[in-house]
Amino acid sequence: MITIWHNPRCSKSRQTLALIEAAGLPHMVRKYLEDAPNLAELEKAQVALGVAVIDMLRPSEKLFKELGLTRTDSGASLLSAAAQNPILIERPIVFSGNRAVIGRPPEAVEALL
Repeated sequence: MITIWHNPRCSKSRQTLALIEAAGLPHMVRKYLEDAPNLAELEKAQVALGVAVIDMLRPSEKLFKELGLTRTDSGASLLSAAAQNPILIERPIVFSGNRAVIGRPPEAVEALL
């Protein structure tokens, strides 16, 4: 089962979801701004993505700077901030089994389909 952490207001997220739907695979849509992932889920996502924590966040997001966060903060502090402020999470993140990709560009999801 494919799971997408989706923000319907984001064009890249909508495009990624369209690719998943076009593949005809069973999937679950999680609107992560309404149903925010907890710290453990974010830690698991980071492992599945195989990226540094900062690479699964949106440091250009206004709130990132307002919270006083920096790109060099510890992964633990960045994940904690993201758990409390899901707008900081890069979107979309697509999961299949123990693997995940960030749908930027949307075609990146094809590696999981």
